[in-house]
Amino acid sequence: MAKRHSRSVPLAALVLVLATPVISWWLIGDLTNDEARRLAAEGVELDYAFRPVSLGPAGDHTVGVLACIGGIGALAWLLRATLRHRVDRRWWGVLLPLVGTGILVGIGWQVMTAGGIGANIGAGLTIMFGGPILVVLLATAAVAAWCLHRGRVGRDRSNAT
Repeated sequence: MAKRHSRSVPLAALVLVLATPVISWWLIGDLTNDEARRLAAEGVELDYAFRPVSLGPAGDHTVGVLACIGGIGALAWLLRATLRHRVDRRWWGVLLPLVGTGILVGIGWQVMTAGGIGANIGAGLTIMFGGPILVVLLATAAVAAWCLHRGRVGRDRSNAT
């Protein structure tokens, strides 16, 4: 990330990017509405765009808490490294779109795995609107990373001559 980066900085960035969708998934929780829950309790089979994956209430809680601890710790580490100039501030132009992507993925997963009776209109809307937003966020991160890499390669070549 910066000239004097250690292995901890890229690891913290990876933990932040991977923890973000889990954090948003866990904090939002199951979006199955109350009417569908009532019908499911009466034995009616709910319809799903995708069946939710669960480790049970305790397992889901544990995964969510661990993701929050990891994500908050990684964010704090990266902010500290940035303030100490161990991370080039321009790398936040790569990280923030990736974090936004993670938030959107966590939200989208909860919408798409909500139980209901009939079609899950939210799943279709998530794909229609969320998909293009994800493409823009990922493209933004890729372009920012490419520009940073290209600038670094150009500096390395000029220093070699």
